[in-house]
Order: sequence, then C-alpha cells, then structure tokens
Amino acid sequence: MSGSVGKGVAAFGRPPAVPANGPDAVALRVEQVRKQVDRLCWTGITLGLAFTMTNVQHFAAAGAAVWSLPWLAAWLLDPTVSLVLVAILRAEQLTARYRIRTGPWVRRAKWFTLGATYVMNTWASFAAGSWSGIVLHSVPPLLVFTAAEAVTDLRDKLAEAAAAAFTETTEEQPKAVEAAKPRPRVARGRRLFSDFLADAREAWAPGIEVTPAWVREATGCSRGLSSRLAAALAAEIAESGGRP
Repeated sequence: MSGSVGKGVAAFGRPPAVPANGPDAVALRVEQVRKQVDRLCWTGITLGLAFTMTNVQHFAAAGAAVWSLPWLAAWLLDPTVSLVLVAILRAEQLTARYRIRTGPWVRRAKWFTLGATYVMNTWASFAAGSWSGIVLHSVPPLLVFTAAEAVTDLRDKLAEAAAAAFTETTEEQPKAVEAAKPRPRVARGRRLFSDFLADAREAWAPGIEVTPAWVREATGCSRGLSSRLAAALAAEIAESGGRP
C-alpha cells in the first residue's frame, strides 16, 4: 500500500512532460541558447577586463615602489572603471529588453569608461612606440567594447527568436495533427451482378462495341463475369433500339 502511495506522490510531483516538437519545447531550446550566448559574452568581457588590470595598475602606479600605498592604491583604478562599465551594460540589457530608451549620459558614461580603459591600457606602448605592444594591448579593450555593444543586441534578438519560434510552432502544430489523422476508409461490400451491369450501362455510349474486354475495362469485373455482363448489356441495348 505504502509503495503505491509513494509512486502516486512521485508521479504527482513530477512536472508534466513537454512534447519534443511542441511550441514550449522549441521556445525552451532557443531560451537555453540565449542563456549560453549571454554567459559566454559576459565571460569574455570579464576576462578582457581582467587582462587590462595589470597595465592600468602600472599606468596608475607611475613607478611607485612595490607594496607602497600608491602602488597598492593603483590596483583600485581598473576595478573601479570596470565595475561602473559592467553596471551600465547590465542596466542596458534590461532596458533594451523592455524597449526603454536610456538618456544620453548613460551612453556617455559607457564610452568614457571604455575609452579610459583603452587609453590607460595602451599608454605605455604608445609612449615606447611599440607597435606589437599597441596591437596586443588594444585587442582586449576593443573586444570588450564590441562585445558590450553586441551583447545587448544579441540578447534582444534571441528573445525575439524565442517568441517567433513559439508562434511558428504553434501555427504549424494543428496542420501537422490534421495531416496525421487517418483518412476514413469507405467500407465496400460485395458487389453484385446488377452493380457491375449498372456501371457498364453508365459507361456505354453509342458507337462503343460491347465486348467482354471492354466490360472488364469499364467495370473492373473478373474475366469470368465479363462475358455474362457483355451479353446482358448487348441484349438491353438491342431491346432499347441502341439508346443508352
């Protein structure tokens, strides 16, 4: 008794199964892809900002002795700029999702934080005239900049894709169900001699020679029955004076 009760509770607590090709399942798969893209973009942005931390600290320390107060304080500059940038990007994601336009100061703050990170990260390379250093230290800030612009748009478009996939699957599902319905089969009983004769009579027209071969072609009867049908139809035609 207890075992059956336990099974019933487990079955009751289990979420309902979702059809693999249903609209909910399709929208769920698109939503999972959207979450993966969002996480990967944010991981790349975080790693890019972490890469710039050392150069920004070196720029801010300006040759201060290691472990001195200016040297330690220099480590706070890059996280300060990065945290403000991440806060702006996260806010833009939410406002873009609900089609809310932000003010000009929001975009100015984002561009300022990105520009400040780029300048502080590449200053030493520009001062030394090292093109390889400029390229090396330009890639992470520019990657963060492009990803910051793309992540909001990607999140918005993937949300639209999830809604479109749900709508499209919802519209196609009734058509698929209707196409999958078995067609009703017309029950056909045993055909009698009179049924075949009526078919032959309907198919005959003046000028047609009534032969067993023609009767078989017109009615689909067997070879043994076609001779009798041909004789009966010929007799009827003769009696009616050649009228159908």
